[in-house]
Amino acid sequence: MSAIRPALAAFCFAFAAGPAFAQAARSSSPSIYVCVDAKGRRITSDRPIMECLDREQKQYGSGGTVQGTLPPSMTADERAAAEEKARRDTEDRQRVAETRRRDRLLVNRYPDEASHERERAASLQRLDDAIASGERRLLDLQRQREDLLAQQQASATDVIKAQRIKRALSQNEESDGASRRLLEAQRDERQRIATRFDEERERLKVLWAQQVRPAKAAAPRS
Repeated sequence: MSAIRPALAAFCFAFAAGPAFAQAARSSSPSIYVCVDAKGRRITSDRPIMECLDREQKQYGSGGTVQGTLPPSMTADERAAAEEKARRDTEDRQRVAETRRRDRLLVNRYPDEASHERERAASLQRLDDAIASGERRLLDLQRQREDLLAQQQASATDVIKAQRIKRALSQNEESDGASRRLLEAQRDERQRIATRFDEERERLKVLWAQQVRPAKAAAPRS
């Protein structure tokens, strides 16, 4: 909000309807302005008071005598509308500036399509390797589970061994569940990374083209 307030103040003063404000701002004689704002605060200033644009302000001379009053320059609704417009305008400028900043960072990181494609391939390959490792882990757990089930059938009369196999099967089930959740997260991450690179490539095509056009225009004629 701190970045919005200066623009908001400038906007509201620029569009204040009352000519008395402009005349007061041009006056060379020292004056003190006093008002009570919408929150009940008594405000004193050496210039027309921004917080009281929608209400009357007393103007005092250097001797404390009342020189006059400044009528409201904006109604409460007009002031709220002006503040809202100034806020939207400031946010729009901030969004444009942030988009330009991101574009500069993007094109500096990937000056051409080959550099972008190399990083895309490397990032996806790391995830593909992790996914393949997770799939092998699931196959190992499946083989372990099948072996434990076979042992369980063969040792139905051995109570101690049967309990040990039961615990092993429980651990196998927990490991299988954790491995499947991890594998699902890795696949989701791969999709997210692939989508990000696809979106970056589309934006970079525009930025690369913008760089090429000025270069062609600046090339000397033969």
